Amino acid sequence: MDSTRQQKISRLIQKELSEMFLMQTKLTKGLMVTVSGVKISSDLGIASIYLSIFPSEKGEETVRNINSNVKEIRYDLGQRVRYQLRIIPELRFFLDNTLDYMAHIDELLKK
Repeated sequence: MDSTRQQKISRLIQKELSEMFLMQTKLTKGLMVTVSGVKISSDLGIASIYLSIFPSEKGEETVRNINSNVKEIRYDLGQRVRYQLRIIPELRFFLDNTLDYMAHIDELLKK
């Protein structure tokens, strides 16, 4: 069970990263990155960020690219939330496949 502090920090990180990815994806045509969830550890040191990427074929490649640039993303996030957070957590990005899974279940139910 997450504490109130963890929930607030998760929402803050999700909001700020969503805005950052929105600005970045405006520059690249045909790609949409959505932050579907953020889970933060109990010591507030590690944030696991789940990304939903459209089109899903580019998902793995995009997450690899984001993970290779995690230092720059963390720095930019730190600049945005420097007055709300004292320590910026370590960021770990994962692909969220729930939409693909739901579409697959939907197909199976239609058969």
